[in-house]
Order: sequence, then structure tokens, then C-alpha cells
Amino acid sequence: MFDIQPLVSSQNYTPLLIAGPCSAESREQVLETALQLSEKPMISLFRCGVWKPRSSPHSFEGCGEQALSWLQEVEQSYHIPTCIEIAIPQHLEIALKHNIRYFWIGARTSVNPFMVQAIADTAKGSDVSIMIKNPISPDLHLWIGAFERLAKAGIKKMASIHRGFSTYEHSIYRNNPLWNIPIEFKRRHPEIPMLCDPSHMAGNKDFIFEIAQKALYMDVNGLMIEVHVDPTQALSDRSQQLKPTEFFNLITQLRIPSLTEKKDKQLKTYRDMIDELDKDLCALLARRLEIVEKIAYYKKEKNISLLQINRWQEVIDHVLQQSDYWHLNKDFMQKLMEVLHEETIKIQEEIIKVKK
Repeated sequence: MFDIQPLVSSQNYTPLLIAGPCSAESREQVLETALQLSEKPMISLFRCGVWKPRSSPHSFEGCGEQALSWLQEVEQSYHIPTCIEIAIPQHLEIALKHNIRYFWIGARTSVNPFMVQAIADTAKGSDVSIMIKNPISPDLHLWIGAFERLAKAGIKKMASIHRGFSTYEHSIYRNNPLWNIPIEFKRRHPEIPMLCDPSHMAGNKDFIFEIAQKALYMDVNGLMIEVHVDPTQALSDRSQQLKPTEFFNLITQLRIPSLTEKKDKQLKTYRDMIDELDKDLCALLARRLEIVEKIAYYKKEKNISLLQINRWQEVIDHVLQQSDYWHLNKDFMQKLMEVLHEETIKIQEEIIKVKK
């Protein structure tokens, strides 16, 4: 469990907030950003990129070790713990010498099991808190595997960060949210706190609010947001960084979900209804697939081809017609039927290929 938790009251909670510039560019820039963020007691950690894994060597790649002394000044002057990204074991070794204890492993590193393992080996025996961003690729097992490597090394203070994925799908965001992946992560590992990084997901500050709000409704434990004293002059990711005043305004406008939902009787009633309907859905699907099996045996006996496009088109047309009648989203119903058809084909293949 990450050792800085959201602030909880009887009715609501304030999510864990991490804020700071994409990169440490100068002592003055770091300290001024921290000063302005400290004026309102909102953030629990001051984030800052010291070593920046950029695509091109001609991009600004951070100030390196010298920036760690600036972060020490932040902690001493404003009493805000600092956290940085580590991409290789040497980053961790150097940072520990400067008494930095909070870290995150970025998306370009979490995609590499060898590097995650090397960091885990270096972290072994140290009292550190490590957050892991999802890999660039939408691979849930790879993301979970990174936590397993750290856990095996004895690291207990961990949290996940959802920052979106690089995909070929068109999206208005810099990184596709693919919310189903972090939801499944939370289902499998509810003991690991999850934060959301709307800055990297958005790629543009105009979208940060909507992503942050959705993340809170998806029950994340906190937010990591990039804040720069003067984003127009930032040396990296300037379009996705907020001014401190913009950050404060955004946080105050967010709607924080209530913690009382589990005791809400009406909500429980609705959920009980859904549970009963889900039982009915499972029963109907089981009956449908039983008929699919009968069709498969019949096709095998009569030597009829497994796939018949005309029939598949009839099925789709019929379902879409019913979607209109029941006011269902046609795209959703088409995707649902495609998944069901894929399972149908698989069942028929298994039956037809068995020797008589």
C-alpha cells in the first residue's frame, strides 16, 4: 500500500494530489512552482522530471543529478515531499543519496521487464514508495508483472498510475484511455491504490478536467497533474501543463464522489436488480449456445459449411432492427454480436473437427 493515502472523512474524501512541472528546468523554475503550489495546502507530493526519456536526443532530457538538490530545497522550504521518475537503476541509486524516497516508473520503462527487474533489485532493502505507470502498450499482464517484480524484491509501498496507451485508434487525446484496462487492474488488485495522470493522457490542458473527472468517477485514489509556473516557456510538454492558478481552479471544480454509496439503499436496490438480470442473461446465453452446438452437429452430419455469410448478415440485420425498437446503441450491439459470433464459430469448429 502506498504510504500517503487520500484524506478521508465520514462523507467524502479528498483524493491524493501530486503536482509539479514535467521537467526540472532551473532552480528558479522549480522553487517558484513549488512556492505557488504551497500557497494552498492541496498537494501531498511535488512531482518533477529530473531525467527525461525523450524520443529524440535533440529534445530536452532534463538537468539530471543537479536538479535533486533543488528538490531537497523544496522539501526543506515548503515541507512538501518530492517524487521523481526513475528509468534505470542508477537513477534510483543517485536519488537515494539525496534522500528522495518517492518515485514512479514511467511508461517507457514499465514496458521493459528487464529494466523493471533491475530497478527492483536495486530497490531491495530500501524504504521507498514506488508508483508504476501503465506500459505504453495496452498490456495488462505486463503492467501487473511490474508490481510482481517489485513485490518479490520486498517493496510494499506501491501504487499504480493510469496514463493512457499508445494505439493506432484515433483519439482526441494524446494517449488512449482504454478505461477497461485500469478497471480490470483494480478488479484483480484492489489492494493497490490507483492514480490517474490526465496530463499525459490528454496531451492538451483543455482536456485535463474531463479526464480527471471521469477518473474520479472510476474510483481512482488520486491524480498526478503537471503544473508549471509558466507553461508557455516550458522545455517539454508545454501544451499539457497548467499554471498553479489553473490547477487550483480545476481541483475546486471537480466533483468528488461520496463515500456513502455503499450504504445507499436505493443504489443497492438497483444493483440487486442488475444482479438478477445478469443471471437471466447468463441463462439465455447458455440456451443460445446449446442450440449452436445442435446446429454444429447437424452441419457435421450433413457436411454443411461452418460459416455462412448470408445467415450471419441476417442475424446482424435482425439484431440491429431490434436495437432500434428497444432504443439500444447500435455500435454496442454490433460489437456484442461480433463477440458472440466469434464464440459461436469456436464452438462449431471444436465439434466439426472431432472425428466421428
